[in-house]
Amino acid sequence: MAITESFILSQAPNPTAAENGRKLSKKGSFSAWHKTEDGTLYWADCAGSGKTPYHTSIDFVNPDAPICRCSCPSRQFPCKHALGLLFEILADKPFAVAELPQDIADKRAKQAARAAKKEEGSDAGTSVQPKKPNIAAQSKKMKKQLDGLDMAQRMIDDLLAAGLSTLAGTSIQSYEKLAKDLGSYYLTGPQLAFSRLALTVRTIQQDPSNAARGYAQASRILVALSSTIKKARAFLEARLEQDRFTAEDTILFEALGGIWRLEDLRAIGSYTENAQLVQLSFDVRYDEARREFIDRGYWVDADTGEIGQTLNYRPVKALKYVKADDSCFDLVCVPELFQYPGELNRRIRWEGCTMQPLTPDILLRLRDRAQPDLATAVKLVKNQIKNTLSPKYAGVLLPYARLCRAGGETVLEDPAGARIVLRDREEDGNDHRTTARLAMLPDAAMLENQLMFGLLFYDETDRRICVHPYSLLTENQIVRLQY
Repeated sequence: MAITESFILSQAPNPTAAENGRKLSKKGSFSAWHKTEDGTLYWADCAGSGKTPYHTSIDFVNPDAPICRCSCPSRQFPCKHALGLLFEILADKPFAVAELPQDIADKRAKQAARAAKKEEGSDAGTSVQPKKPNIAAQSKKMKKQLDGLDMAQRMIDDLLAAGLSTLAGTSIQSYEKLAKDLGSYYLTGPQLAFSRLALTVRTIQQDPSNAARGYAQASRILVALSSTIKKARAFLEARLEQDRFTAEDTILFEALGGIWRLEDLRAIGSYTENAQLVQLSFDVRYDEARREFIDRGYWVDADTGEIGQTLNYRPVKALKYVKADDSCFDLVCVPELFQYPGELNRRIRWEGCTMQPLTPDILLRLRDRAQPDLATAVKLVKNQIKNTLSPKYAGVLLPYARLCRAGGETVLEDPAGARIVLRDREEDGNDHRTTARLAMLPDAAMLENQLMFGLLFYDETDRRICVHPYSLLTENQIVRLQY
């Protein structure tokens, strides 16, 4: 296994942990370096705050997913001692060849047995199935959800009866309390919607001069929430009547608080095999309503052209325990790619993968996977925008003949001569402003006859479909406008 600094950073849960590991290596905290003859296991002692050093090891029996172990009490994974050991390997410290420790051999044997059992089940057509639902518990939960939906609907009815203009004088705490209460009714989606409504009310109260925009946002939240409640009630009542308690291929499942497990997605057939993925963009944003950082990557399947997204949620209260995602510049080969229910840009997940260099032939293949023209792309996204449960934007690959200025704005012109305005999407925040960066491109050739990946969205300020540019794809590279 060839260890590089970029590999170590990719393993770290955050930059601080990586830097702390580097410091341990630099100040000589490690001793008793050992490795197996085949180089699949490295271990050493690391001085800690007490008299007894920590025993740290890195197991490369699966090079794509190394296992870091340490005797320290840290709840961060990998800990700084394991990361420090990786820096020791990078520094080519004197690792003496030794026999594989018995405890590691036992752990490897257990892992191999679990993998073999899983493989046997797959070969026999008896792949791992979701656990049988507790019918009584599920029925009780659904009835509780229906009660919560009734409570949320009453709140909406009272607000609409009073009029949206009363928001400015409404207590924020009333919406925050309702959002909190809905957590007891297993209603994640409506709970989040009321949290966003509370934030909107706060904005209106703090900045009356911008109240019109706040009222428009509140109206959108309430329309979507009302639609969700209506569809959710019909969905839950039908499931109760028909005694259906397993996960179903619908976005309502997640909107109501359901959590998709990989075995659930496998059971409903929502996965593909041997996918080749290229990351088109990566960004990190903070969702105040969720109180979470969200690491979002957009990926295109090099074979099908379908664009999905990875979402890594990192709650503020648990930042040091949740590993951050990062940009990827390789071709990612995934044996099993799981897809969440939805329309465009479905959420995707995978358990294991291998990396290959991203070659020009792959980039050339992506040109055939792009939308043929603007008209087709716009029609596709308009259909999603009409669905109140779906996002009001979608990432697409667009061919363009040129990027230029027209009417005081930057526009994309497709090969047929149709044009669309390039504009930053306000909801993405100030940190994701990219349109102006098109003027900073190092090569003017990038402005003609290339591909653009961006978000098509409806801008209510002038009621038109626009594109928020995220990256440009040339014949030999992907130029990311976000960083």
